[in-house]
Amino acid sequence: MSDAMVAETVSITGHDGVEIEAYFARPLEGSDQPSVVVIHHMPGYDRASKEIVRTFGVYGYAALMPNLHHRYAPGAKASDAAAAAREAGGVPDDQCRGDVSAAMTTLRGRPEANGKVGVIGYCSGGRQAFMIACTLDVDAAVDCYGGRADVSLAPDLRCPLLGLFGKEDQNPSPDDVAAMTKSLQDNGKDFDFHSYDDAGHAFFSVDRPMYRVDAAKDGWKQVWKFFDAHLKGT
Repeated sequence: MSDAMVAETVSITGHDGVEIEAYFARPLEGSDQPSVVVIHHMPGYDRASKEIVRTFGVYGYAALMPNLHHRYAPGAKASDAAAAAREAGGVPDDQCRGDVSAAMTTLRGRPEANGKVGVIGYCSGGRQAFMIACTLDVDAAVDCYGGRADVSLAPDLRCPLLGLFGKEDQNPSPDDVAAMTKSLQDNGKDFDFHSYDDAGHAFFSVDRPMYRVDAAKDGWKQVWKFFDAHLKGT
């Protein structure tokens, strides 16, 4: 299959019927396409996050990233919208659920879709991806170093979960990851966690000093293996 794809900014009807912007990438060819909702990190709906969406498009996934900060500063650059969201106290979980649910509905409604939808999130988006996996009907979820996760949700996990963490991170710390591991094990959940040496928070971020090439390379390998198995069935 060709790796040709198209990417563009679109509008979706999010939580409480509010129109928000979203970034959409999908393959130009092929039917029976798997789908992924990308949840951006705390710095927001930025260039690096859009590059991740395009990467999924190249690999054969239809990927949609809702701008969770859109309501706080419509049309503003990502850093200003993120600052406005933080000043407002952050994105409420119910609002995030509504926006992600809308993205899932959009993806599942495409004639090219195979009906399978995963979610992946980074930083605060990792915490939100875990929350989504415990409260909405997604087919697979990836938590990339999501700090402050609500471990009490572990008994409600509805899908396989992949977790990618840095051993030098403090949010989540290794103890935080261990606590989540225990809770998931105690509740018989399907999960696979990887913690990387010499890596801290945001090790996927190629444009930041925290980037760690070895951890990121293996992390992407785990993501493709995981989503291919649960969304493509390969």
